[in-house]
Amino acid sequence: MNGTVIPGTPIAVDCWSVRRAGGARLFFLSHLHSDHTAGLSSTWSRPLYCSPLTARLLHRRLQVPPRWIRPLEVGQSHALGEEVTVTLLDSNHCPGSVMFLFEGAFGTILYTGDFRYTSAMRDEPALRGRHIDRLYLDNTHCHPHRALPSRHCATRQAAGVIRAHPRHHVVIGVYSLGKETLLVDLALEFRTWVVVSPWRLEQMRLLELPDVFTTEEGAGWIRAVDVAEIRWDTLVSWNTLHPTIAILPTGRPVKVTHPNIHPIPYSDHSSFTELCEFVKWLKPCSVIPIVRGTTCQVYFQKYLSSAPQTSPDLKIPKPVQEPVQQQSKRKGQEPLCLLKKAARRSVPRGVVYESPEKCTEKSEGFTGVEVAEQNCCESALCLGGCTSKMDTGKGKEELSAEQPGEAGAASTLSQAPAPHEHLPTGFAEQYLLTPLSVLKQNTPQMFDKLVEDFLSRGEASSTIV
Repeated sequence: MNGTVIPGTPIAVDCWSVRRAGGARLFFLSHLHSDHTAGLSSTWSRPLYCSPLTARLLHRRLQVPPRWIRPLEVGQSHALGEEVTVTLLDSNHCPGSVMFLFEGAFGTILYTGDFRYTSAMRDEPALRGRHIDRLYLDNTHCHPHRALPSRHCATRQAAGVIRAHPRHHVVIGVYSLGKETLLVDLALEFRTWVVVSPWRLEQMRLLELPDVFTTEEGAGWIRAVDVAEIRWDTLVSWNTLHPTIAILPTGRPVKVTHPNIHPIPYSDHSSFTELCEFVKWLKPCSVIPIVRGTTCQVYFQKYLSSAPQTSPDLKIPKPVQEPVQQQSKRKGQEPLCLLKKAARRSVPRGVVYESPEKCTEKSEGFTGVEVAEQNCCESALCLGGCTSKMDTGKGKEELSAEQPGEAGAASTLSQAPAPHEHLPTGFAEQYLLTPLSVLKQNTPQMFDKLVEDFLSRGEASSTIV
C-alpha cells in the first residue's frame, strides 16, 4: 500500500512521497498502520489532516511535528479552502481509522481506506442517499472464495479455543495498533488481566480503553505480543516454562508451524459478502480498488449507478503563446533569409545528428495539440508556396479535400529527389540522409557551395512558378 493521489483533485491519501504526489496540496492520513505511513516521519513539513485520535498518536509514534498535524472532527464537514469539502467517517478498522468523503468541482468521492463494513454505516447521515461519483474501495478480501465470519463470531471461536485448553497460558499475536476490542472482550469474559509491554500499555491509556491491561508478569494468564513473535521457536520456549497456546487473529491464510498455534479468522477488513452489500447499497458510478495489482470491479458492475458521473476537473496547461512583437518581427522576414541564416549558423559547429526514430517520436508526441494559427511558415527550410500563406477566404470544403501531409507541400523543387510524390525533399533532408563517411569528406567551403547551389535552385524554381 503506497497511498493514492486522486486524479483531477489536489488530494493525496496515505501518500507521503511529495515527488510522487505531483500537484497534490492536501494530504490525508486514514490511520496509523505502517503500510499507510511509509515515508511519513519527523521531516514532514506540510499540513496533514487526520482524525483527532490518530493525531493524538501521530507525534508519539512517528515524531511528526505537531504544527503540521491538523485533526478534523469525525462526522462533521470541513471546508478546506474553496476547492474541497471533506467529511470524516468512522471506518471500523482500528482506533482512529476513518473514511474520507470528498466534495468539490470534481464531484463526490468516497475513500474508504481500510474498513470493515457494518449495516450501521447505512445510518450515517453523510452517506444516506448520497450520489457517489467515485468509490475508492478497500479490496483486501475482494474474492468470492475468501469467506470471513463477523468479528463477533471470530471472538467466539477464540474463546472456544481458550476453553478447550483450560490449563494453558494464552499468547495472542497482534499488530502495534488494532485488535484491541478482541483483547478487551476476552479479558472481560475470562476475568483476567491482559499482560502487555510498557509502550503498549501507554498506548492503551491514550486510547482510553477499559482498564484490563497491565505490565506485571504473572498478573494474568493472557498476554498480547507482536504478531512476529508467534512462531515455532518461541512456542517451544514458552512451553518449556508452562503449557502455552498461541492465537493468531487474521483474515489472511497463514502457515502453521507449531501444533499449539491457532489461527482465528478475525479480520478488520470487510469480507467479500460485506463489500458486495456495501457497494449495492451505495450505488456509486465507479469503483476503484485501493490495493493495486488486483481487479475487483467485475464483481460490482451490476451494482453501479447509471447516473452520469462528474468528470474530474483536470487542469490542462494552455500552449505558450509567442509575444505579439516577436510574431510580427518574424512575419516580416522572408523564408529565404531564414534559410540562409540557418545555414550560416550550422557551419561553425558542424551537425548534431539524431536518429530518425527519435525525431519521429518527438513529432508524434505533439499530435492533437492545438497551436495558434499563423500566416507565416515557421519552417526555416520552406522556399515559399507553403499553404500556411493560403487565402483565409477559402472554405472548409477545400481543406477537408486535402490529404494529410499535403498542406505544407504545395510547391516543390524539381531538382530535389522526392521519395514521396506529395512530400518534397529539401536540402536539410538531403544533408541528413547523406552517409556520414561522405559528409566527413566535405570541407566548410564545400558545404557553403552546396548551400549556395541549393538556394539558387530554389530561387530559379520560385521564378518559374
